[in-house]
Amino acid sequence: MAETKSPSVGIRSWQVVLLAVIFGLIVLFYKGLWGNPSYIPPVLVGTAAPEITAPDLYQPKEVSLSQFRGKVVVLNFWASWCQECKLEHQNLLAVQKHFAQNPNFVMLGVNYQDKEDLARQYLQEHGNNFNHIRDAKGRISIDYGVYGVPETFVIDQNGVIRHKLIGPIMGDNYTFLIEQMVEPLLNGTATAS
Repeated sequence: MAETKSPSVGIRSWQVVLLAVIFGLIVLFYKGLWGNPSYIPPVLVGTAAPEITAPDLYQPKEVSLSQFRGKVVVLNFWASWCQECKLEHQNLLAVQKHFAQNPNFVMLGVNYQDKEDLARQYLQEHGNNFNHIRDAKGRISIDYGVYGVPETFVIDQNGVIRHKLIGPIMGDNYTFLIEQMVEPLLNGTATAS
């Protein structure tokens, strides 16, 4: 004799599946509400830094990232119109001053989609103790996956991106940049990211 399923068993199975799907969507929704909205997974960390060749902001010459191979590079994307960039600027000057005597350290600013005269004026008003290149059309920023400014990358002596910081270098980020990112790379005590 053939078994027949009662209609209530089929409906009950369908209801369980529907409830599981609804529950899953609710969990994802709430995770999105309480997650960190500024966190964007740094997909380039651990990979070779994209090559940069761009005009120097002050001198009629091209600057290439490859010319700094063998050095730790802090690459900071900024713009004169960016309010958070103004907040972090004095700290960036302090980072450069902190490592100025180390020949294996380079700080490089990337002026993002800015007018050249406004960028120069900004640096004249706020101070400048490191080199800057221009990314007038945003191509470098695209290559680095920059979502907005300021963003900062730490590149090791082998040209590998070791860290990415989104937002201004202030407070804990400032200390972290110096003590946990740059110094270990310069001292040869860094661990893999």
